[in-house]
Amino acid sequence: MPIKIANNLPAAKILDAENILVIPEERAVHQDIRPLRIAIVNLMPTKIETETQLLRLLGNSPLQVDIDLIQMASHVSKTIAPEHLLQFYKTHEQLRDNRYDGLIITGAPVEKLEFDDVDYWEELQGIMDWSRGAVWSTLHICWGAQAGLYHHYGIQKRLLSGGKLSGIYPHHPSDVHHPLLHGFDDVFFIPHSRYTEICGDQLAAEPRLYTLVRSPQAGEVVMATADSRQVFITGHCEYDLLTLDGEYRRDLAKGISPEIPANYYPGNDPARQPDMLWRSHANLFFANWLHVVYQQTPYDLKEL
Repeated sequence: MPIKIANNLPAAKILDAENILVIPEERAVHQDIRPLRIAIVNLMPTKIETETQLLRLLGNSPLQVDIDLIQMASHVSKTIAPEHLLQFYKTHEQLRDNRYDGLIITGAPVEKLEFDDVDYWEELQGIMDWSRGAVWSTLHICWGAQAGLYHHYGIQKRLLSGGKLSGIYPHHPSDVHHPLLHGFDDVFFIPHSRYTEICGDQLAAEPRLYTLVRSPQAGEVVMATADSRQVFITGHCEYDLLTLDGEYRRDLAKGISPEIPANYYPGNDPARQPDMLWRSHANLFFANWLHVVYQQTPYDLKEL
C-alpha cells in the first residue's frame, strides 16, 4: 500500500521517480481502509531532504500510511522557505487533539548545547509528554534519541573524547528474534554523524530499557522499552548515499578540518563515489517498526 502525503510536497516527485508508491490526498479519502497515522517532528535544518529520506522508508511497506509534519512554533528556521512550512507543516498546538499510531522525532544539529539551552526544548518536552498518551510508539533518532532518553529517563549525553563520530560502522544485534530486528544479519551497517554519546553506565542502570543493537565504535545504538512504545536509535539509517559527503564538504568549507568519514569512501578517497551499505537494513528497520505498530495499536485510536 502507498504512503499518503500532500499532493505537491517536493518529496512526492522524487519518490515517484524511485517507484515508491505515493497516493494523492483526494484518492486516499475514497479508500475504505484504516491507514496508520504517523506524525514526524522534523527538527533538521534540511527539511526537504529529511522529509524525503523518512517518507522513502515509510513508503516501502504494504501498509497505507498517513503523514503529518510538525514544526517547532518556538523556533524560526533559517534554512527553509517560510512558505514551505506554512503549506506542509503544522504546530503541535494545532495537532494536540489528534491521536497517532506512531511518532518520529528526528535529530538536530544542537547536540553540543545543553538541553535547556535549545530554544525549543520546552516545546519539545511538551510533545514528548503528550506522546505518552496520544501516540502508540515513538521513534527517536540521533539527537532526538538523546533528548528522549534524557527527558523520559534522565540519561545524560556527553561529548565524545575523540571528536566527531562520522562514518559507516558495523553493528551487531543482541536479539535477532526481537520484532524490530526480524530479518537482520549478524553484522550490518548504519551511518553515524555526531559529537556526543549517551552515558552507557546510566543506560545499563535503567531496567525499563533494553539495548537491541550495539557497535564496537558507536556504542549502544538501538534501545527500546519492552513493549516498543518508545524506540531510540542513535544513528542515521535514513541517510541518503551522499548525506555524509555533504556534511563532510560543508565542514571543510567552514574550515573545521573534519576527519574523513570512516568506512565511507572507497580507498578513503573523497573523490570516489561511496557505496551504500545500509539501504536494505534501513528499509527493514522501518518496516519492522511499522509492523510492530500495526500489530499492537488499537483500531480506534481514541482507545489510546
